[in-house]
Amino acid sequence: MNHSKFELTKHAADVIEERQISLKLIERVIDNPGLIIPDMADNDLEHLLLKIEEYDNRILRVIINRNYSPLKVITAYYDRTMRGKL
Repeated sequence: MNHSKFELTKHAADVIEERQISLKLIERVIDNPGLIIPDMADNDLEHLLLKIEEYDNRILRVIINRNYSPLKVITAYYDRTMRGKL
């Protein structure tokens, strides 16, 4: 699935649909992450995190690869381990 700013891998498209995460939320995290963490196993990947107030302050983690244009979203999920840390 393509978007002007990013492209979803098949895995990302599947889990975003399954987890009912909107593309607008993915875009919001990409545009204005509250925290950026480099991936410990793959230098090409970054973890972007943002508190989503309208979803009870849950933390949405979007893992991206910036080496693509548009950038590639690898996966996205609400990260329970980061709750209250952003």
